[in-house]
Amino acid sequence: MGTNYYRIPSVREMGEKKSKLIEDIKNIAISSSSIIYKFKIIDDKSEQISYWDKFVEDTSIHLGKRSSGWKFLWNFNDNKYYSNKEELFNFIRTGRIVDEYGVEMDVEEFIKMALEWGQPDGLDGETYRRQHPRQYSHDFEKKEQYIDGLRVAPYTDFA
Repeated sequence: MGTNYYRIPSVREMGEKKSKLIEDIKNIAISSSSIIYKFKIIDDKSEQISYWDKFVEDTSIHLGKRSSGWKFLWNFNDNKYYSNKEELFNFIRTGRIVDEYGVEMDVEEFIKMALEWGQPDGLDGETYRRQHPRQYSHDFEKKEQYIDGLRVAPYTDFA
Protein backbone atom coordinates (compact mmCIF):
# COMPACT_ATOMS: atom_id res chain seq x y z
CA MET A 1 0.00 0.00 0.00
CA GLY A 2 1.32 3.42 -0.87
CA THR A 3 0.31 7.03 -1.22
CA ASN A 4 0.13 8.92 -4.50
CA TYR A 5 0.86 12.62 -4.82
CA TYR A 6 -0.44 15.12 -7.35
CA ARG A 7 0.37 18.65 -8.46
CA ILE A 8 -2.75 20.76 -8.72
CA PRO A 9 -2.87 24.35 -9.98
CA SER A 10 -2.46 27.38 -7.77
CA VAL A 11 -5.59 29.37 -6.94
CA ARG A 12 -4.39 32.08 -9.37
CA GLU A 13 -3.89 29.53 -12.15
CA MET A 14 -7.38 28.09 -11.60
CA GLY A 15 -8.81 31.61 -11.61
CA GLU A 16 -7.24 32.19 -15.02
CA LYS A 17 -8.62 28.89 -16.31
CA LYS A 18 -12.05 29.81 -14.94
CA SER A 19 -11.98 33.19 -16.67
CA LYS A 20 -11.05 31.47 -19.95
CA LEU A 21 -13.89 28.96 -19.51
CA ILE A 22 -16.41 31.75 -18.88
CA GLU A 23 -15.16 33.65 -21.95
CA ASP A 24 -15.36 30.50 -24.09
CA ILE A 25 -18.90 29.80 -22.92
CA LYS A 26 -19.95 33.39 -23.64
CA ASN A 27 -18.65 32.99 -27.18
CA ILE A 28 -20.35 29.68 -27.96
CA ALA A 29 -22.26 29.88 -31.20
CA ILE A 30 -25.71 28.49 -30.65
CA SER A 31 -26.43 26.60 -33.83
CA SER A 32 -27.98 23.27 -34.69
CA SER A 33 -24.55 21.76 -35.37
CA SER A 34 -23.07 23.01 -32.08
CA ILE A 35 -26.04 21.55 -30.22
CA ILE A 36 -25.81 18.24 -32.07
CA TYR A 37 -22.09 18.00 -31.30
CA LYS A 38 -22.72 18.92 -27.65
CA PHE A 39 -20.76 22.17 -27.88
CA LYS A 40 -17.47 20.38 -28.38
CA ILE A 41 -14.53 22.09 -30.01
CA ILE A 42 -12.08 20.61 -32.47
CA ASP A 43 -8.47 21.07 -31.36
CA ASP A 44 -5.38 21.08 -33.56
CA LYS A 45 -5.29 17.26 -33.49
CA SER A 46 -8.82 17.05 -34.94
CA GLU A 47 -10.09 15.62 -31.67
CA GLN A 48 -13.34 16.76 -30.13
CA ILE A 49 -13.08 18.14 -26.62
CA SER A 50 -15.64 19.88 -24.47
CA TYR A 51 -15.07 23.26 -22.87
CA TRP A 52 -15.25 21.58 -19.48
CA ASP A 53 -12.63 18.99 -20.50
CA LYS A 54 -10.39 21.87 -21.57
CA PHE A 55 -10.98 23.56 -18.19
CA VAL A 56 -10.01 20.50 -16.14
CA GLU A 57 -7.16 19.44 -18.43
CA ASP A 58 -3.82 19.22 -16.59
CA THR A 59 -5.35 20.08 -13.22
CA SER A 60 -4.25 16.88 -11.49
CA ILE A 61 -0.74 15.78 -12.50
CA HIS A 62 0.48 12.57 -10.88
CA LEU A 63 3.94 13.26 -9.45
CA GLY A 64 4.74 9.93 -7.86
CA LYS A 65 4.20 7.44 -5.12
CA ARG A 66 5.69 6.54 -1.80
CA SER A 67 5.44 3.00 -0.49
CA SER A 68 6.74 1.54 2.73
CA GLY A 69 10.18 0.02 2.29
CA TRP A 70 10.71 1.53 -1.16
CA LYS A 71 12.43 4.64 -2.43
CA PHE A 72 10.03 7.31 -3.71
CA LEU A 73 8.96 6.57 -7.30
CA TRP A 74 8.58 9.65 -9.50
CA ASN A 75 6.28 9.90 -12.51
CA PHE A 76 7.85 11.96 -15.31
CA ASN A 77 4.61 11.75 -17.37
CA ASP A 78 6.51 10.99 -20.59
CA ASN A 79 8.38 14.30 -20.09
CA LYS A 80 5.20 16.27 -20.81
CA TYR A 81 5.74 18.79 -18.00
CA TYR A 82 9.39 18.27 -17.01
CA SER A 83 12.32 16.10 -18.02
CA ASN A 84 14.86 16.58 -15.22
CA LYS A 85 15.03 17.28 -11.51
CA GLU A 86 15.31 21.07 -11.83
CA GLU A 87 12.32 21.32 -14.18
CA LEU A 88 10.33 18.95 -11.95
CA PHE A 89 10.90 21.01 -8.81
CA ASN A 90 10.16 24.27 -10.66
CA PHE A 91 6.91 22.72 -11.92
CA ILE A 92 5.97 21.53 -8.43
CA ARG A 93 6.67 24.95 -6.94
CA THR A 94 4.24 26.68 -9.34
CA GLY A 95 1.28 24.76 -7.96
CA ARG A 96 -0.01 22.97 -4.91
CA ILE A 97 0.52 19.39 -3.71
CA VAL A 98 -2.23 17.04 -2.59
CA ASP A 99 -2.19 13.37 -1.79
CA GLU A 100 -4.71 10.88 -3.16
CA TYR A 101 -6.99 11.59 -0.20
CA GLY A 102 -7.17 15.32 -1.01
CA VAL A 103 -4.92 16.42 1.84
CA GLU A 104 -2.87 19.45 0.82
CA MET A 105 0.81 19.50 1.72
CA ASP A 106 3.37 22.28 1.80
CA VAL A 107 5.38 22.12 -1.44
CA GLU A 108 8.80 22.26 0.23
CA GLU A 109 7.77 19.64 2.80
CA PHE A 110 6.63 17.38 -0.04
CA ILE A 111 9.94 17.74 -1.88
CA LYS A 112 11.87 17.01 1.33
CA MET A 113 9.71 13.98 2.13
CA ALA A 114 10.02 12.57 -1.40
CA LEU A 115 13.79 12.99 -1.46
CA GLU A 116 14.21 11.37 1.94
CA TRP A 117 11.61 8.61 1.56
CA GLY A 118 13.25 5.19 1.69
CA GLN A 119 16.75 6.60 2.04
CA PRO A 120 19.36 5.31 2.34
CA ASP A 121 18.40 1.66 2.03
CA GLY A 122 14.91 1.64 0.51
CA LEU A 123 14.19 -0.78 -2.27
CA ASP A 124 14.17 -0.07 -5.96
CA GLY A 125 13.24 -2.46 -8.77
CA GLU A 126 16.74 -3.76 -9.41
CA THR A 127 17.46 -4.42 -5.73
CA TYR A 128 14.11 -6.17 -5.32
CA ARG A 129 14.70 -8.39 -8.36
CA ARG A 130 18.12 -9.39 -7.00
CA GLN A 131 16.81 -10.09 -3.49
CA HIS A 132 13.63 -11.90 -4.58
CA PRO A 133 14.25 -13.55 -7.96
CA ARG A 134 11.49 -16.14 -7.51
CA GLN A 135 8.88 -13.73 -6.16
CA TYR A 136 9.42 -11.23 -8.91
CA SER A 137 7.23 -12.50 -11.73
CA HIS A 138 7.12 -9.31 -13.83
CA ASP A 139 9.69 -9.02 -16.57
CA PHE A 140 9.17 -5.48 -17.79
CA GLU A 141 10.84 -4.52 -21.05
CA LYS A 142 11.47 -1.11 -19.56
CA LYS A 143 12.98 -0.87 -16.12
CA GLU A 144 12.83 2.09 -13.80
CA GLN A 145 15.66 4.54 -14.25
CA TYR A 146 17.42 7.21 -12.28
CA ILE A 147 17.29 10.78 -13.56
CA ASP A 148 19.38 13.30 -11.62
CA GLY A 149 19.35 10.87 -8.69
CA LEU A 150 15.55 10.45 -8.72
CA ARG A 151 14.00 6.98 -9.08
CA VAL A 152 11.66 7.32 -12.10
CA ALA A 153 9.01 4.88 -13.27
CA PRO A 154 9.24 3.62 -16.86
CA TYR A 155 5.48 4.06 -17.26
CA THR A 156 2.98 6.79 -16.41
CA ASP A 157 -0.02 4.84 -15.14
CA PHE A 158 0.93 3.43 -11.77
CA ALA A 159 -1.26 5.30 -9.33
